[in-house]
Amino acid sequence: MLQHSVLRICQFLLLALCIFASEDFDWTKNERGSFQYGTFPSGFSWGAGSSAYQTEGAWDKDGKGKSIWDVFSHKRGKIHLNDTGDSSCEGYYKIKDDIALMKDMKLNHYLFSISWPRILPSGIKNDYINDKGIEHYNNLINMLLENRITPIVTLYHWDLPQVLEEKYGGWQNSSMVNFFNDFANLCFERFGNRVKYWITFNNPWSVAVEGYETGEHAPGLKMRGTGAYNAAHNIIMAHAKVWHTYDAKWRNKQKGMVGISLSADWGEPVDITNQRDIEAAERYVQFYLGWFATPLFHGDYPQIMKDYIGRKSAQQGLSSSRLPTFSPQEKSYVRGTCDFLGISHFTTRYITQKNFPSNRGSSYFTDRDLAELVDPQWPDPGSEWLYSVPWGFRRLLSFVKTQYGDPVIYVTGNGVSEKMICTELCDDWRMQYLRDYINEMLKAVKDGVNVKGYTAWSLLDKFEWDEGYSERFGLYYVDFGSKNKPRYPKASVQYYKRIISSNGFPNQREIESWKRKALETCTSSNQLLAAARRNSKENKEHADMPKVWPVHDEV
Repeated sequence: MLQHSVLRICQFLLLALCIFASEDFDWTKNERGSFQYGTFPSGFSWGAGSSAYQTEGAWDKDGKGKSIWDVFSHKRGKIHLNDTGDSSCEGYYKIKDDIALMKDMKLNHYLFSISWPRILPSGIKNDYINDKGIEHYNNLINMLLENRITPIVTLYHWDLPQVLEEKYGGWQNSSMVNFFNDFANLCFERFGNRVKYWITFNNPWSVAVEGYETGEHAPGLKMRGTGAYNAAHNIIMAHAKVWHTYDAKWRNKQKGMVGISLSADWGEPVDITNQRDIEAAERYVQFYLGWFATPLFHGDYPQIMKDYIGRKSAQQGLSSSRLPTFSPQEKSYVRGTCDFLGISHFTTRYITQKNFPSNRGSSYFTDRDLAELVDPQWPDPGSEWLYSVPWGFRRLLSFVKTQYGDPVIYVTGNGVSEKMICTELCDDWRMQYLRDYINEMLKAVKDGVNVKGYTAWSLLDKFEWDEGYSERFGLYYVDFGSKNKPRYPKASVQYYKRIISSNGFPNQREIESWKRKALETCTSSNQLLAAARRNSKENKEHADMPKVWPVHDEV
């Protein structure tokens, strides 16, 4: 009996030790070592990504319904230069051309999203299913598979059907959970025999914060202090419901996986010897990544979020926290609903403690009590928020491994933009970014982080939300001024292609030649683009000339 009790105590202590170890991240240890040569494990998947609204165009064609982004972008003053995604890259009509680009790069996978209103114009399955929309995605999936490219499909990349926003208030309303589940179930039914990797939501942080807190993104609501938390809560419940639907109805037949793609900047303490800075940095990451990941892996919001938002809500005289709560049943329901975790990562911030008094009003940002800083020496070639800080990527991946029990990870987005008026296909800064970030991912894999694939963001230049077409993330340049939206390879296409073919970074001599060879090819691409621009300009000038008809004397 005593021996049995001792054994049970030892098992309990071992379990407790495992739980403790899984949440033990060392904030004081930041190894910023030199470049590491080596290759990724066999079977590592290389790809590129896109999203429906950003690339498809055809916003009102073939029975598609309006999305919140169609409506938002058509409001003057919401988007840089009042750009819209109405035509964008015309990807809806250029499936064959774009898959040829992927095949040439030898991509293993392509990550794209399905437009909810293209399939269900009103957002509601019982209203009407648009067969033309189903046909479009069937053609895309089939053609990818014919070219041995694995489709990774996102169900929601921000384009909520406008009807659901107008009638129900969008993600503020818990009825979205069932509407989204019906849409997902339809996608599993129609495409799941061929699609084995499903992502429920891409970057729900932006959906919640920028859609319902700051109003920078569609639907443009500014519900400070509550809107983001309510939207996130409904999104988490919607994700869990879709996972359970797949698990119960489709998994045995289709043998696929369902995950989520969470965007996360890394937050590094300004002073890694200062406990207050360390705590502030952890808050930053927990309010960003942990907000969504912790419920899905552990069944509830991060304790630090519950403490801070709860305390500030009480100080504001509220009877309950502005952060919604999960019931015991809901905690069990959401826990463990990730077959893999998608991580989208672009940059890093330094973080320090900063108090925001609760009497100044409430917002997601002031709830965190922290300040974000950047090092002026960090390269920033494009978007004002995107600094190149490669070592933050390894730190983030290590954090994910320790916090969430070593999950299967797919990097679902990583890349850099440029913000240039002139055309520049020799994108040496993007090659440098890819080299450094992918190398930090390699170090993380060597550390034991379970990363199975990498998705370069993005395949094409595209509509960049509130920034319109002023920022370009693509490996391929898209000439948006031309009606046909032709694609031209940037130097980074050749560089990424060599990383893929080598499955990493084999040796110093070979890697040094990659950049040189890639820059040689982009020179000819620049010449082609310049010639096309000249021809286009000449044709326009000719078309704009006044029509002169011969004048005949009257007889």
